[in-house]
Amino acid sequence: MNKLNKNLNALGSKSNIPESPDPKVLEKITNPKIDINYSIRFTCPEFTSICPVTSQPDFAYIIIDYVPNKFIVESKSFKLYLLGYRNHGAFHEDCTITIAQDLINLLSPKWLRIGGYWYPRGGIPIDIFWQTGKQPEHLFIPDHTVENYKGRG
Repeated sequence: MNKLNKNLNALGSKSNIPESPDPKVLEKITNPKIDINYSIRFTCPEFTSICPVTSQPDFAYIIIDYVPNKFIVESKSFKLYLLGYRNHGAFHEDCTITIAQDLINLLSPKWLRIGGYWYPRGGIPIDIFWQTGKQPEHLFIPDHTVENYKGRG
C-alpha cells in the first residue's frame, strides 16, 4: 500500500452499505495537484432515497462540481456515503443540500455546485440547485446537461 492510501478504510476492501447517510464514511486524500485550479465532477445518475411521508422511493440524477483546495474526496467512500441514502427518509431539498454541506465540511473546497434533478412523482419533477459562491473565472466547468422531463412545456 502506498503512503497516500495508508489512512483509507473503504478503498481496496469489502464494504458494507451504510444503513443511513453518515458523513463519517467520507474519506479525503491530499489533492495531488494542489498548485493548479481544476474542477472535479461527480455524476450520480441512480441516486435513491425514500419519501419521509409515503416511504415510496425517490430517484435523482445528481451532479456535483467542485474546485478542490487541499483535499479531494476518495470516490469509494463517496459511493458508500450516497448508498446510505437508499433507505433514508428525507425530502429532495434536504438530501441535495445535505450532500453538498457534508462535502464542504469534509473538504473545504474553493468552490462547490450541486444539481439535484429529481425524477417526477405525481407528474412534478423537483430540481434543487445550490453553489457556494460565484463560479471561478478562467476555469472549465461544464454545464449540466440533464435531459428535461418530457412532461415540461
